[in-house]
Amino acid sequence: MAGAPTGQTILVLGGGIGGVVTANRLRRKLDRRHRVVLVDRDPTFSFAASYLWVMTGKRTPRQVTRPLQGLTRRGIEVVIGDIESIEPRSRTATVDGRELTADHLVIALGAEQVPQIIPGMVEAGETFATLPGARRLGIELDAIDHGRILVVTAGPVYRCPAAPYEAAFLIDAHLRSRGVRDRVEVAVHAAEPMPMGVAGANVAEAVKGLLAARGISYRPNHQIASADTGQAVFYDGQTEAFDLLAYMPPIAAPAVIARSALAGPGGWIEVDRETLWTGYENVYAIGDNVQMLLGIGKPLPRAGIFAHSQGKVVADAIVSSITGRPSTARFDARGGCFIEVGDGRAGYGSGDFYAEPSPSIRVRPPARRWHLGKVAFEQEVMRRWL
Repeated sequence: MAGAPTGQTILVLGGGIGGVVTANRLRRKLDRRHRVVLVDRDPTFSFAASYLWVMTGKRTPRQVTRPLQGLTRRGIEVVIGDIESIEPRSRTATVDGRELTADHLVIALGAEQVPQIIPGMVEAGETFATLPGARRLGIELDAIDHGRILVVTAGPVYRCPAAPYEAAFLIDAHLRSRGVRDRVEVAVHAAEPMPMGVAGANVAEAVKGLLAARGISYRPNHQIASADTGQAVFYDGQTEAFDLLAYMPPIAAPAVIARSALAGPGGWIEVDRETLWTGYENVYAIGDNVQMLLGIGKPLPRAGIFAHSQGKVVADAIVSSITGRPSTARFDARGGCFIEVGDGRAGYGSGDFYAEPSPSIRVRPPARRWHLGKVAFEQEVMRRWL
């Protein structure tokens, strides 16, 4: 009698939302003779969509973080260490000098934030795009009682297109709750030509209307070149004074990917837009480290909701490959984005980003239900996947 089939190993690189969803779904659908191994340099998962709530005091860091080692209770092996190299042909990753080889490889390393490429910005401002930065901004927002807050997108490409505009809305609401908004100016200067432009003009106009209604000034196509204490310099030579600088940093492909055979234009990974296959046997990539161009020539927004759904597609494809069952899972780029405006309300934009000739997105005005929808998504991630 033939022995039992040999188990296979699936290696998931990255412990963000995409990697965590992928590993969980694999573990639930495969029997225990197959290994699911997740690797990340950071021992702690943090839910980036909640950083702005940390900034305004609605969440504590403890509420939006979980130790990745907790996944071991679910039968997922967790390796904490620096990923030094990736070899897609052999499906091998070197982690702190140790080679890990797998039958299936999923790359979900996200994007690197690189605020340091803008001279002086790290020293002069704070970012709401990291948990420590959001905490520090919260302290500043609780202290400021007059002056000018400048919110900038430091480059035209960044994670989560809604985040800088949400930041401005929540800063506005927080200042109003403290009774100091009439003494503090809030201004947004964006490197891109319009808010959330990839979603279409209807979304951009809706966001601009919300900014205007709250007395938040808005300047598009105005990219910061450098910063010093109390002053930002833009590429057109203009300067803007500030008492507090809050920024969304530019991003780059992770260095370990950029120097690997996986690197495409700009160092990002190119994949099949439906299967997330990289072209290397049994190697997939999901989330922010992927560059997926839409029909309009712009990349699919880098957002957690897409990494979440891509992780499910890839996990199902791997399960089908191992079990021999057919897979119909395809990534369809349907998704939505909550836009927090404060006071327990949020707007919501959702639709089909693969639609031709351009994404087809419907915008819902701010309401309590959409805020609760974002809370529900947060709770699903923190409770179901971690």
